[in-house]
Amino acid sequence: MMTLDHTRDVREFLISKVLLNPQRHNDPSLKKPLSYIAGERVHKPLIYVGMASCGRIAGAEKSFEAIRNYLVDHEFDAELVEGGCVGLCAAEPIVDVQLPGKSRISFSNVTADKVQLLLDEVLNGNLPEAEVIGQYKNPIFQEWEGVDAVEEHPFFSSQHRILLEHCGIIDPVSVAACIAKGGYQAFVDTISRLTPEQVCGLIEQSRLAGRGGGGYLAGKKWATALQYGSDQKYLVCNAVESDPGSYMNRAIIESNPHRLIEAVLIAAYAIGASKAFIFIRKEFKLAIKRLNEAIDQAREYGIIGHHIFESGVNIDVVVKEGARAFVCGEETALNSSIEGKRAMPSSKPPFPAERGLWDKPTIVNNVETLFNVPLILKNGPEWFLNLGTDTSKGTKLFTLSGNIKYYGTVEVPMGASFREVIDLVGGGLKDEKAFKAIVLGINSGSYIVEETLDTLIDFDALKQIGAALGSGAFVVLDEEVCMVDMAKFFTAFFKKESCGKCIPCREGTARMLEVMEQATRRPEEGQSFQTLERFKGVMQLKSLAGVIRDTSLCALGKSSPMAILNTLKFFKNEFDSHIFERKCPANHCTDLRIFVIDVEACTGCTACLKKCPVDAIIGSPRYPHFIVREKCIACGSCYDVCKFNAVTIK
Repeated sequence: MMTLDHTRDVREFLISKVLLNPQRHNDPSLKKPLSYIAGERVHKPLIYVGMASCGRIAGAEKSFEAIRNYLVDHEFDAELVEGGCVGLCAAEPIVDVQLPGKSRISFSNVTADKVQLLLDEVLNGNLPEAEVIGQYKNPIFQEWEGVDAVEEHPFFSSQHRILLEHCGIIDPVSVAACIAKGGYQAFVDTISRLTPEQVCGLIEQSRLAGRGGGGYLAGKKWATALQYGSDQKYLVCNAVESDPGSYMNRAIIESNPHRLIEAVLIAAYAIGASKAFIFIRKEFKLAIKRLNEAIDQAREYGIIGHHIFESGVNIDVVVKEGARAFVCGEETALNSSIEGKRAMPSSKPPFPAERGLWDKPTIVNNVETLFNVPLILKNGPEWFLNLGTDTSKGTKLFTLSGNIKYYGTVEVPMGASFREVIDLVGGGLKDEKAFKAIVLGINSGSYIVEETLDTLIDFDALKQIGAALGSGAFVVLDEEVCMVDMAKFFTAFFKKESCGKCIPCREGTARMLEVMEQATRRPEEGQSFQTLERFKGVMQLKSLAGVIRDTSLCALGKSSPMAILNTLKFFKNEFDSHIFERKCPANHCTDLRIFVIDVEACTGCTACLKKCPVDAIIGSPRYPHFIVREKCIACGSCYDVCKFNAVTIK
């Protein structure tokens, strides 16, 4: 163990070893005052642009370029930073401005065309006529008059942001900013005064449960790997996040990669591993770029590598890019992929903690689980135990999406209800639509419906209603969503993503998809046997789904029929309508829609005739029009364009 004089503060040790040691690096930015590096004081205007994936999709790159051009054209000396995601993706592109002596203020929807007007005002100390999210109030700074604090914004006020604390606030690839905000303190403190056994014990005391969906105690899992003697052990961070409804892990990696690196280092030390892999999808280009930059910085400054800070601890961290395969979320398949093999799950036991990568003890944790670790070691397990419920500790990250006012990456305490997340954090449903369900990710296939909307976000509470927390997707569906079509989408996804190793998953998902496709389309003319096939398939659907759930090899195969089973449980009336009445109650399933024109309401404006892509509408100007059913593809163009409500769905 390293010999660190604990009469000195760990933070001071890091500052002296990294920030104030010019012999270790050639980065002039690290010679700035610490308060400046931390973003607490600025000596010239600081402009921070949210440049995570969500911001870039909304046009942040163009906004960033417009800001840079503005500063050049006006010969204005300001610091421009490519930042991360604060979580409020609905407000992107987000631009923050901090003037010397004034609070940092945040603006939403700053597209490139709004940049000049915004900067003309704010750089001269005036409050522009722009959409203001709020200001980061600080007693040492002058506040913007009439502007609320960011924490008072409806999206943030009901959250409990400990994992997201610095996301969207600091420069994500600045080791200096990370250390100035307390980063790597927990790691240095851990390797200087705690044994691996003690670290495992503290994490187990905190009752931190895995956030990847299983909910297994992380400390107990680590202790299992630690007890096995081996010349080599591995720590694997699962950053695959291939669930279509989830992107919060990617967002926090893009926004605070150094926190993840610190967590990985602590976990590796706790189990006695000298090598750690961060396994991430190769499509996450920005996350990979920022992770590699952060790792290079940490290695350059002696935080990663051999004999870290003369402690005798050796840990290397490598980013491993993986395929876009959903099955890679399963730990044994993930390990196979790292080894260069085809990503296919294997039977357990033995578990990876005993025999994982290259038959060596291996621990696999997901990003969110690891993000908690530095905070627990810094604040103590008792602090973490005071967060959440009796059975589920801490907070939970979600990717909040769907037909709601505010969407993005959110963090709520365990014990909050699903209704609170929708109404308070999400701002409620848009367009006054009625709530139908919450989808808790494809990997769980769980639905939260109106009757269970007050259920608490808690592992045990969800088990009581037959649901699971999943990996973090939180998709809010309104009345216009067809749940049968949703179940078909899930089934098609699993069929495509099945690794093909076990028959129940490989063949069962294909058969379930056939049944779902038959349920959502109208039989062809003269093919009456299709009706019999459809009835037969639906009669067998529930038992088929049960067999797949009970006999598939891995957890992902077992979850593949859950969407169908839950749709049959909560929305059987929609199934019955599709099967017996050949109607989609939500009018969503194209093959079950029949469009007709009410001749009494039709004015003969010809708008529908001109819009129809297949010339299925006939009629003369100022006379009623008609739809030729045999040619109609039920695209709905006529329904959308009609101003007189003459087109109806039969």
